[in-house]
Amino acid sequence: MDTDRTSTLSRPSSSRRLPAPPEAACLPHARPHDAAGRSGPRAVLAALLVGACVAVAPAPAASAEVGWRSLTVPPAADADATQVALWYPTAVPGRTTPMGPFEVRAAIGAPPGPRFAGLALFSHGTGGSELGHARLAEALARRGWLVAALRHPRDNWEDASLLARSPERYFEVRPRQASRVLDALLADPAIAPRIAADAGGPRIAAIGHSAGGYTVLALAGARPDAARIVAHCREHRAEDPLFCATGRAAPPAATSGAPAPAPMQASTPASPDLGDRRVRAAVALAPVGVVLDDASLASIRVPVAVHVPALDRWLAPRFHGARLAAAIPGAVLETVPNAWHFAFLDTPSMPIQSPDGDLRADPPGFDRAAYIAALGPRIADFLEAAMARTAAAAAPR
Repeated sequence: MDTDRTSTLSRPSSSRRLPAPPEAACLPHARPHDAAGRSGPRAVLAALLVGACVAVAPAPAASAEVGWRSLTVPPAADADATQVALWYPTAVPGRTTPMGPFEVRAAIGAPPGPRFAGLALFSHGTGGSELGHARLAEALARRGWLVAALRHPRDNWEDASLLARSPERYFEVRPRQASRVLDALLADPAIAPRIAADAGGPRIAAIGHSAGGYTVLALAGARPDAARIVAHCREHRAEDPLFCATGRAAPPAATSGAPAPAPMQASTPASPDLGDRRVRAAVALAPVGVVLDDASLASIRVPVAVHVPALDRWLAPRFHGARLAAAIPGAVLETVPNAWHFAFLDTPSMPIQSPDGDLRADPPGFDRAAYIAALGPRIADFLEAAMARTAAAAAPR
């Protein structure tokens, strides 16, 4: 589970609203979630999309330039405000802007192109940052995608209180936070009409690393069962030690400066449905997998790709990523040779320590920058194929 926090993380703010697109009236908005986190039936969305509007929303051509800005989803009665970083295609040349230990290579505040190939929601890992996967976001933006990377409230580099206070609630809250960002983006009249749609609805995907990988699979329909963690760590602690020492899966180390949490409960209430039917594809990078139950994994029907570092020391692959790929029908599994857990994270400019060591460290011979540069286009290819597949499945017979 990702821990890329640092007290020096800062970024310039560019949260002005995007200018309205030229064809703002054409594409419909997706229906927001109801209180239980579920969207309406697929038939409702399909009905909204029948007609000429679908035909005028082709995916845009690849862009050589990338824009960036941030926005804030306002707080609600039961939810914190959420910071979101946006990468998108633009005609304005970019530049490199350091933002704490990471950097953005984009035109800050530039106007977006008239149409996005789709919306890719990005979920970081535990204690992470919305800026930690900028290279992947930029690669997708060059292919026409709007990438929205949220900073998970109370589970980021600045505030990691969610896991410390309530791990059972942690697995429910994270997917809800992601769906809330989708609600906001799809209700924004300057953003939603730009997102391409087809017979399957707006072209929406979700990508996540570590706990973010869990999050996007929950959006795809998988259900967490926190009691699985207790049973797993009782039997396999020696084989999956870093995971079992994370949060309340085990008593905190004596040297920890954090408040000592109570052990995770062996029996928890049944998880609600956290699935978000607007998400049409999921990409899980070194995902947390033990917590997800087999029956729900077998019920996932959207295309899924799972990328697993062969030498992952934080999340032993056979209990996490590899298990998930085997349980999800049709999932694509890519094992990354000679790679550790943070192979998908941009290399920070400063040391950042985690239970798995410095986030900058890689096994000898692994070129992280080259790997990420090659991975971005492959993810874009997967998403395009997934959108075509789900559109074909939704098309009238």
